[in-house]
Amino acid sequence: MLSYRHSFHAGNHADVLKHTVQSLIIESLKEKDKPFLYLDTHAGAGRYQLGSEHAERTGEYLEGIARIWQQDDLPAELEAYINVVKHFNRSGQLRYYPGSPLIA
Repeated sequence: MLSYRHSFHAGNHADVLKHTVQSLIIESLKEKDKPFLYLDTHAGAGRYQLGSEHAERTGEYLEGIARIWQQDDLPAELEAYINVVKHFNRSGQLRYYPGSPLIA
């Protein structure tokens, strides 16, 4: 059986898609007057270090979050997600990637 370690893949294109959709859904639910429960059955760690041996070995984040996180001309739908990424990288260098638990 193969094992899966998300630290090798954190911040890749699939994470960008998942976390953008996650952010949009959560923001939409917050607009309602009723409380809601958010349960992510596939969440990994809260935060990933993009300079780690795992992340550097595959470099998948370079084709994912690293390509878009500082662009100014992104669609408005990406705003909430990108703001969370920027919150965890206040130095202006992309060092950390927030996982689903921190985005929620």
